[in-house]
Amino acid sequence: MKIRFFLVLLISLLTVRSYCQDFPFPPLKGFKTVTDYPVYVPDNLWDFINGAADNYLAYDFVDLHVAEYKKGREVIKLEVYRHEDNTMAFGIYSSERSPSFNFRKIGAQGYIIDGAINFFKGNYYVKIRTYSKKPKTLQAAESLAYRTAELLQGTSELPAVLSLFPAEGKKENEETYINISVLGHNFLNGAFRALYQSGSDNFSVFIFPTGSTAETGKTVASYLASAGMDSDDQAEGRYAFTDGYNGNIFLAWKDDRVVLISGLAKDQSGIADKYISGILK
Repeated sequence: MKIRFFLVLLISLLTVRSYCQDFPFPPLKGFKTVTDYPVYVPDNLWDFINGAADNYLAYDFVDLHVAEYKKGREVIKLEVYRHEDNTMAFGIYSSERSPSFNFRKIGAQGYIIDGAINFFKGNYYVKIRTYSKKPKTLQAAESLAYRTAELLQGTSELPAVLSLFPAEGKKENEETYINISVLGHNFLNGAFRALYQSGSDNFSVFIFPTGSTAETGKTVASYLASAGMDSDDQAEGRYAFTDGYNGNIFLAWKDDRVVLISGLAKDQSGIADKYISGILK
């Protein structure tokens, strides 16, 4: 009985320890750092952000560390979300940004709006929030953002795939990464998307970095099969067809990369070919 008791106690202590804050929160002059929050993991993230948890979990969320910085009635909250890799961190960050925000070079990229400062770096997505309107508190929040970015490990660059998107007509700061169910299809996963405008036409360009020619073949075959078409198992190719849910689609692939364009009319294949050729050089 004693052995069993000590085993239960040990397991309980280990469990408590796993939920204790061990993140090196940076100090903020004049503010007291409060770390009473548990470490949130996939099983209990709903306890903190409720309905929004599903979006974070879709981007391979690992854990969340939270702290509050207090000075009298002034409060600044810091949330540090860790995801599986840099692509996933960019994905969740890009899903919550808007091109109208005030962008700053914090980490890889960040923005400030109405007392909120969000940025990502490496595998981390960081959110800082204060409801104070006092200039000194807002300055302190911005200082906290830069201090946090400095201590986080990982690259301070945007994902390399984004450089493959042609610059002509691309809408600035509207690139995103979609991890699952691209265009609503459960067989299309892992795509970077950029929005474009050519004259009065708006369209989307997707890049799927599949990682291998075999995965490229599977992705292409699945999409063509959904449209009632057969794939010819070639190393590269181009198709134009109608997706019952998404209208006209221009699909192309080469080696370990698939490109998909939606939003253009059938007679705009020239525009599609120009962008596809720029990506699949």
